[in-house]
Amino acid sequence: MKEQTETGKLKEGRYVVVDDEPCKILGIATSKPGKHGAAKARIDVVGIFDGQKRSIVQPVSTKVYVPVVERKVGQVISITGTTVQMMDVKDFTMFEIEAPEDKIAEMEAGKEVQYIEALGKKKLDF
Repeated sequence: MKEQTETGKLKEGRYVVVDDEPCKILGIATSKPGKHGAAKARIDVVGIFDGQKRSIVQPVSTKVYVPVVERKVGQVISITGTTVQMMDVKDFTMFEIEAPEDKIAEMEAGKEVQYIEALGKKKLDF
């Protein structure tokens, strides 16, 4: 799920969709409107799920999408390699999620952990 807003209303630390990927805004630099055009904003972002840095430049009046990022809690059901089977504690949906190898040791069946969900993608939140 995503909402639409103007580029000029974005703030650092918030989220925006760039290349169909939900991204966290690291920095915004705006230029003043000149003789030949409107004010422009340069937005530096990092992908929530892929960790890739991106940069976009566009007029501040341009419409952009803002993803609805939800932090949820899930219970670990089982662990197979780096794949963790979890169940959401509110709506009881079951799903599988990849976990980093260094965090697998901290997880065990029955333990509750936080995860992030946006645009149909999920990621463990450590």
